[in-house]
Amino acid sequence: MISWPCWLMVGLKLVTLATLNLAQDPEDCKLARSGPPATIVAIDEESQNGTLLVDNLQITGYAGGPNPTIALSLRGNNDYWVLLDAINQKLYLNSTGRVLDRDPPHNIQSIVVVLDCVNLQVGSVIKHEVRIIIKDRNDNSPSFQRSRYRVEINELTPVGTTIFTGFSGRNGALDIDDGPNGQIEYVIQQNPNDPESGRTFDIPLSLTGAVVLRRRLNYEEKTRYYVIVQANDRAPNPLNRRTSTTTLTVDVLDGDDLGPKFLPCALVNNTRDCHPLTYKASLPELTDPARINPVNVTPRIFAVDQDINIKPTDERPGIVYSILVGMPEDYAKYFYLNNVTAELYLLRPINRDFHQRFDLVIKAEQDNRHPLPAFAELHIEVLDENNQPPYFERATYQGFIIESAPVGTTVSDSWNLTTPLSIVALDNDVEEVPAGTTPTKDPQLQILVNDFIRAFTITSSGITRYLTLREPVDRERQQNYTFTMSASDGVQESVPVTVNVMVIDANDNTPIFQNISYRVDVYTDMRPGEAVIQLSASDADEHKNGQIVYEIVTGDQGDFVISNISGLITVAPGVSLNVGQTYALTVKARDNAQPDQQRSSITTVYIEVLPPNNQSPPRFPQMMYNFEVSEAMRRGAVLLNLKATDRERDPITYRIINGDPQQVFSIAQSTGLLILEKPLDRESTDRYILIVTASDGKPDSTSTTTVNIMVTDVNDNDPKFDVVFLKNFTVLEEEANIYVGQVKATDPDAGINGQIHYSLANFNNLFRITSNGSIYTMTSLDRETMDRYDLLVVASDGARDPRRTTLSVPIRVLDVNDNSPVFSQSNYVVSVPENNDVGVVILQLQATDADLGPNTTYRIRTAEARKLFAVNPRTGELSILESVDYETLDTADASYNLIVEAVDGGGSMPPGLATVIVQIKDMNDYAPVFSKPLYKGLVAPDA
Repeated sequence: MISWPCWLMVGLKLVTLATLNLAQDPEDCKLARSGPPATIVAIDEESQNGTLLVDNLQITGYAGGPNPTIALSLRGNNDYWVLLDAINQKLYLNSTGRVLDRDPPHNIQSIVVVLDCVNLQVGSVIKHEVRIIIKDRNDNSPSFQRSRYRVEINELTPVGTTIFTGFSGRNGALDIDDGPNGQIEYVIQQNPNDPESGRTFDIPLSLTGAVVLRRRLNYEEKTRYYVIVQANDRAPNPLNRRTSTTTLTVDVLDGDDLGPKFLPCALVNNTRDCHPLTYKASLPELTDPARINPVNVTPRIFAVDQDINIKPTDERPGIVYSILVGMPEDYAKYFYLNNVTAELYLLRPINRDFHQRFDLVIKAEQDNRHPLPAFAELHIEVLDENNQPPYFERATYQGFIIESAPVGTTVSDSWNLTTPLSIVALDNDVEEVPAGTTPTKDPQLQILVNDFIRAFTITSSGITRYLTLREPVDRERQQNYTFTMSASDGVQESVPVTVNVMVIDANDNTPIFQNISYRVDVYTDMRPGEAVIQLSASDADEHKNGQIVYEIVTGDQGDFVISNISGLITVAPGVSLNVGQTYALTVKARDNAQPDQQRSSITTVYIEVLPPNNQSPPRFPQMMYNFEVSEAMRRGAVLLNLKATDRERDPITYRIINGDPQQVFSIAQSTGLLILEKPLDRESTDRYILIVTASDGKPDSTSTTTVNIMVTDVNDNDPKFDVVFLKNFTVLEEEANIYVGQVKATDPDAGINGQIHYSLANFNNLFRITSNGSIYTMTSLDRETMDRYDLLVVASDGARDPRRTTLSVPIRVLDVNDNSPVFSQSNYVVSVPENNDVGVVILQLQATDADLGPNTTYRIRTAEARKLFAVNPRTGELSILESVDYETLDTADASYNLIVEAVDGGGSMPPGLATVIVQIKDMNDYAPVFSKPLYKGLVAPDA
């Protein structure tokens, strides 16, 4: 807040009081200084209110005190910017509530006031001009006139080119300050989000703002730059300079700097270069070019210009293809490459005896003579005519694998597991291999494993294939895997071969006693060598791994011995048993594997010695019996003798007390013979566990044994088709080697008796069936010839005398639009009398299309005829649009010839064509007319 002198508080209008001064001075009101008459001062804009403008006006005389000699006042003080201190001859700035602004919109650049000085003694007035110059302050920043700046440049623009001049004139930044404060210069600032922009562009002439390219552009690497441009004024003190920024967006346009590239392109790491590309094609020998052209190349030969965004689009160059070089040298006799479409054409049939392969180099270049072509290789394989099915080197294969093998293990060809089982399938269409020679070409066959596909798989390529394990196998669950394999070349399939894989035992099972412990009584009158108890342990392993050796570890006190082979415990020689003695025998059963691989288990036998007793129960020789019986075994057959012994030689009675609810078996009560009473069916029950007792009729004189019966398979079931798979078998006409559908048959028999083989009983020349029941066409079908086939599929099992089941599979042939409509006549002739009625139907056209689908559409093909004739597109009715006058026709035969066409609904086939001749018939519509209205002649008088 300004503290004003008290004399200023009276307001802006000064009152001049004239008093008589006895000492008159004629110099009063004149300037007391030399120099120009006007007082000129300068102040900064935006100066504070009360700023001193003039410290001393230096006017002679006194305007204050008791005897003033002059009176001072201001005139022309517009907007009252100036305040006068008349007594002290000072001028102050008055900017109360406002700002002294030199810049637009106020534009106060100077203030001029006139100071009237009245000489109070003489009354004269002298005018003094005071000019206040407003000096500019750098209080405005440069301001860009556009919110955004943008420029497009081609990537081929040379370095050093000025690419943008949009900051010139009033398009760039403006600064309303004056002098250097309002002068603009431009610089490029670093953009942290686009650091390349600061290195790529520059403004060498800062006052013009012209942006210059400093580094080469590459559209393929960067398509847009965001250049931060700073505008700053040129205030003398750099610290006071003000700035503003804008972003210049530079879009890089694609230029023609790259050549074509073949597709598909696999890029080399961290480059734009493609790995070398090889196209492949194959064609059977002696093929008629008309059947195969254009040749199918995989992938399709195709190249694109790497400059994909050249603008305008009509300036983009095209691609021209050619064969640069090839082997053998006479390749040009056989192949031609379309230079526009890159389609490969066969020119003549190839004899494989002379040419088995062509290696060509394909070139793609732009049609504007761009010097950067692209190259790719094309390998063409000439195939032997596919008229022979694949075959295996052997009819059967025997493999071996140990049950402890991990997943991925290769099946071996011998027990010692040293060499893999080699499976070789060949195709004479690819290479004929004489006996005793080694094949050199992979026939690239598909080998199908037709059963146990969850357990085994076969390597997918190579001349020699190998079976590998897909999931763990367990010999105790299944010791042999027998299945078939077949090889297919996509058209023909080999005769199946049988593969048998035997699972070799690994010692992965421990001998197991039937009970954790046993309790048995012996008597003092038992003789040495007499049986005490028969122990039996089972081990699912085979050979030595399953051979069990028994021994008493402890507790026998020398009174008992055990047979290490049979497990029978007997009284030791020379032993006398005493009443009341008890024994706890620890018995171990171990297998006979290698010592470091042996497995064992133990049981405890508790023995108590009793007085002599004639009531001991009968005893079976074995605690458990295991045997197999065929499901074809006849009724009444004796299966097993379960005879027990009784010390007292009492009669023994035998019974089956459990495990046979259907009474399939019986046992002779007095002899212990086990007899088959009812037929066996392995598919319903494959195992029986019978509990059999032997009793001598006395209390507590009953013993038991277990009989484990495994039912083995015979081929007594026919294959059965699964009707769920039989759904809507359809196939498009005109396509060969196309999947139609799949049938599925099962056979509950085991092993090869349950393995299914498929064959066709009819239409073998049109269809084929694979080993998994998939049906394919062998040739293209024609729906118009036959639209349904009832295919007889035969499923047979793998037994020596196989059982068969036949299924009729309906296959419907779907229509393909492969026929053009055909008119009932190739030429129609119709007569129309002249002076006909307009719109009358003159002819009924009719065309038929052997294909299914929408109706035929009729059209007039001859453009000139459409002025006089019209055809109903649905009905084919041809009508005449105008009345025709025979006498006005200039044709010699007074007729019209027009071509009509019939187009099918799909529109993909050429239309059917016919010619229509419309003859105009003359009618008697004119009376005879004399050529002259008057005829004159002369007749002689004597005529």
